[in-house]
Amino acid sequence: MTDLYTRARAAADYLASKTSLKPKLGIILGSGLGDFANSVQNAVAVPYAEIPHFPQSTVEGHSGRMVIGTIAGVPVAVMQGRVHAYEGYAMDEVTFPARVLGLLGITSLIVTNAAGGIRPDFTPGHIIGISDHINLTGTNAALGANEPRFGVTPNSGLRFFDMTTAYTPRLLQLAQAEAATQGWTMSTGVYLAVLGPSYETPAEIRAFRTLGADLVGMSTVHEVIIARHMGMEVLGLSLVTNPAAGVTGEALNHLEVMEYGKHAAGRFSALLTALVPQIAKDSSAA
Repeated sequence: MTDLYTRARAAADYLASKTSLKPKLGIILGSGLGDFANSVQNAVAVPYAEIPHFPQSTVEGHSGRMVIGTIAGVPVAVMQGRVHAYEGYAMDEVTFPARVLGLLGITSLIVTNAAGGIRPDFTPGHIIGISDHINLTGTNAALGANEPRFGVTPNSGLRFFDMTTAYTPRLLQLAQAEAATQGWTMSTGVYLAVLGPSYETPAEIRAFRTLGADLVGMSTVHEVIIARHMGMEVLGLSLVTNPAAGVTGEALNHLEVMEYGKHAAGRFSALLTALVPQIAKDSSAA
């Protein structure tokens, strides 16, 4: 079998052959948020099944397409859905798309997800800026032999890499400022990731709250680890789709997650559409 870098390189080259655009900004859309990809202009949509070595999403709400086009004139690569470890994928498969984005030339990455609100005031429909994360999935995406060819900047691709600012504060501040411009307040919080697919127990949520977590979900952290390993800057956004277990005593279900994704689609789309050119300009100046 070919090595991970060679497979990721083949996937990136295939995507590059489908468009003349050279995006520097990537977006990963989480559960219920995939409709934003439909707003991409001049779009070339490539099903994951057609991309060499690319994993296929099996979860409802994850369409499984790479959409390359423009938003407000800025070239972007948008992942309409992701894969998760709970689907049975190995960690190098879960993070393979993030590797491909890096090799495609992405230098700034927006990661989004649906999350449970641990903080009582993080109620369904709120969009929260991720300030940091706690990884309780039991593994790390950078395990295994280090591959320095995945480094796209002089300080990336290293065996040991810094996670002090896993989520770029400058990009988070841009997002908060844009939310204020649009007339609403974006709170920030710490996202805690578990493996899934079962939802958490109320006792676990109480423990997570003690650890300092504000949100809980089953994705994102490993993509962010890989993005940082490859030198990408990251903005993380969580859509709160349900109170975490035990907060209200109500049972949790995935249909609720999908429904709140639809309700928040307008605000989420307006935020991202306005943010993309700002992040592109900011990253060029940085």
